[in-house]
Amino acid sequence: MALLFGTAGVPLSAAERSSESGVRRIRDLNLGALELEFVQGVRMGEEKARKVGAVAKELEIMLSCHAPYYINLNSREPEKITASRDRIIHTARISQILGVRSVIFHPAFNHDDSSAVVLERVVRELSIVRETLDAEGNEVILRPETTGKGSQFGDLSETIRICQEVPGLLPCIDFSHLHARTNGRYNTYDEFCAILEETSQALGDRWVRNVHFHISGIEYGLKGEKRHLVLKESDLKYDELMRACHTFGVDGLAICESPNLEEDALLLQQTYALFK
Repeated sequence: MALLFGTAGVPLSAAERSSESGVRRIRDLNLGALELEFVQGVRMGEEKARKVGAVAKELEIMLSCHAPYYINLNSREPEKITASRDRIIHTARISQILGVRSVIFHPAFNHDDSSAVVLERVVRELSIVRETLDAEGNEVILRPETTGKGSQFGDLSETIRICQEVPGLLPCIDFSHLHARTNGRYNTYDEFCAILEETSQALGDRWVRNVHFHISGIEYGLKGEKRHLVLKESDLKYDELMRACHTFGVDGLAICESPNLEEDALLLQQTYALFK
């Protein structure tokens, strides 16, 4: 594998707003990946999943899936925790049919709890999810994502700890979120290298050979993330990020979440190629 670039959702220039059309447009653009966004709910049946997966396999496009946003494994309401587990499991089941390797999700909100308390709860709930999927022979990798606000559980160290505690998990590192939640840190070559070094030291070659990144421009304030921006309209030093990724020689997917999707995905791919 290599570091493959793609979009979070169907490219804006696709002929139709369908997953299959999105896969075909990704191939036309000479990108390598597409993240299917189930953020409002998993609205894809098994027959459709088989068809989309077959097209992606034929065109050699790597797929990932983003689980619904309505996930909070630290909810005060037990029924919402159960629903959160079910949403991850449902996404993973459809992902297996699609031939997807990874399911990305936002794990929890902190509320008024300490990091240690939230971590314990998240690990407990994800262990139940993993046991359910393992019993079904579902090997899709679950990927908690680093989050963009201090109110959300999921800074880099917290995300790594989840993946150390629960087998079958690897992180989705959203560099823009880390930049936003620290009000402008993590934005130099050395800082990007530090993120990659910390993660590789903790998780080893199984992560280095199978990374998953989210990248976009981002607007932020004292409380963290506000909204995604086009890369060139933001302060994110994406060229230094691409240099750091090349230095570490990681393999996997780099998914662009900028508003202009494929334009910035191609910009990232072209920038990365300068260091090869």
